[in-house]
Amino acid sequence: MSVHKALTLHAQKQNQLFTKFSLLDQQREDYIQGAIELCKAEKDFTTDHINQITMQINVLANQRLIPTRKLVTPEMVHSYVESLK
Repeated sequence: MSVHKALTLHAQKQNQLFTKFSLLDQQREDYIQGAIELCKAEKDFTTDHINQITMQINVLANQRLIPTRKLVTPEMVHSYVESLK
């Protein structure tokens, strides 16, 4: 395989990983925003969906130059909502 083809394949794989990361990261942000809204309304919420997406992101991060994300706890959401007051 030529160097050019190898570089092209590598760039395509990097792009696919980054695209997947971007989609997952946006979905994670949407779930976080949903938890914040429920917390503001003093309704029950979980961080399960947030953390499922976070774990998928962190698996990607182990493969390439994708940043990791922290797992989110309900206390973190409560603390953030309190800081908004």
